[in-house]
Amino acid sequence: MASPAIRMFRRLEGLFCVYKPSGVHWKLVRDSIETNLLKGLDATPSQPLPQEVRFSISAGDETQAPKGLTLSAASVPVLSQHPLVTGPEFQHIRVGVGHRLDAFSSGVLVLAVGNGNRALNDFYGTRVTRDYTLQGEFGTATDDFSHTGRVVERSTYGHITQDKLDRVLAILQGANQKALLTYSNVDMRSQEAYEMAVQGLLGPDGKSLPVLTGIRCIHFQPPNFTLEVQCLNETQKYLRKVVHEIGLELRSTAVCKGVRRTRDGPFTLQDALTRHHWNATHVKQAIKQYHLSKTNKKHSSSQNKDPESQHQEEDRTTASQQNETSSNKAATGRIE
Repeated sequence: MASPAIRMFRRLEGLFCVYKPSGVHWKLVRDSIETNLLKGLDATPSQPLPQEVRFSISAGDETQAPKGLTLSAASVPVLSQHPLVTGPEFQHIRVGVGHRLDAFSSGVLVLAVGNGNRALNDFYGTRVTRDYTLQGEFGTATDDFSHTGRVVERSTYGHITQDKLDRVLAILQGANQKALLTYSNVDMRSQEAYEMAVQGLLGPDGKSLPVLTGIRCIHFQPPNFTLEVQCLNETQKYLRKVVHEIGLELRSTAVCKGVRRTRDGPFTLQDALTRHHWNATHVKQAIKQYHLSKTNKKHSSSQNKDPESQHQEEDRTTASQQNETSSNKAATGRIE
């Protein structure tokens, strides 16, 4: 029979996401979660110690035994199985990390526990898009494209309007859409390409250069602006460079003041656990919620397929009825 700690660990196996704050390395986030999960597993009540029978000899009255000794049996706990002797049942667990975030970025960070690491590899083997919010500022250029880097150039930005910015973003998105079709390795004139495009599966086959599948401005108040980006195979440094290149296209300069990931595949900010919830209890609830959402999606997809199968069955029954009617007519004609 499995111990309470093992049963607790089985409930922790799966995928979940946390909110990584800016200025914290992702390794520190993972180590903190591993430590908290180990504390939660070791805090589970242990099983009762197994009992063993021990015989002891004690001196008795001469009337009870000829030699004055008596043999008594007693049930005592096996101290070799005590937690103070064996130590904690779990001394290490593996917490895997999905698409990483650098130290100056924040947002959704997907993690996996136990067998969830296999699901994490399968999950990221597919074409998973991610959403980001980029905060930029016109008028400055730095050596690393961020506002904390060494300033290399300053420029004016009074001539920049939101219409000009939207025009540049549209050109940039169009160029990336062409790159998306190039990296997909699918004949664009085929039926397969059409079906993949309808299902949203059209994308680069395997590892490719970063591709922006969507970009738009959601806030514009010069010199500050905010972009919403959907992308594939990106890095945070690449996104900062995109902000820099947008400034150059507008005959100015720009730096990225913040990178925030708002979605990673099916995980969003609403699913992310904050720092105060990085414990076994909340992680278990988050993993359970993710499993429930997957089950509901499979159930809904099967329900969507049911009407088609019903129509097919109806067509088959109608055809069989017509065949039976025609065969009856033919038999009737022969009898006459």
